[in-house]
Amino acid sequence: MPLEPHYAPISPWSAGLGCRCPRCGRGPLFKGFLDLAPSCTACGLDYGFADSGDGPAVFVILFGGFVVVALAFWVEVTFEPPLWVHALLWIPAILVVTLGLLRPFKGVMVALQYRNKAAEGRLDSHTP
Repeated sequence: MPLEPHYAPISPWSAGLGCRCPRCGRGPLFKGFLDLAPSCTACGLDYGFADSGDGPAVFVILFGGFVVVALAFWVEVTFEPPLWVHALLWIPAILVVTLGLLRPFKGVMVALQYRNKAAEGRLDSHTP
């Protein structure tokens, strides 16, 4: 039985935010903007276990929406600009915030799945 090499534990936050392998912290996690690589190029970890689903998108929408809406309210109350200024400010802002956070949040979700050995739920088929 072949033994797998031991890797020092890596923080899922640092690995995820850095978009690096959750086992070794060196190999890239993504092959495209949001597409996971098939495996780590440094340690060979198969990323087939990872299924972040809609979790990262939900967190990004909640966090980004809170920040941008709070800023929009502050600008409205403080400066009372016309609507076209709001459109000019907040449409690009929400795009930058959401697209900028989506990849790191997905990396954190995958790293947390690896660390916690998360798997698809299964029901027991036998009954007593």
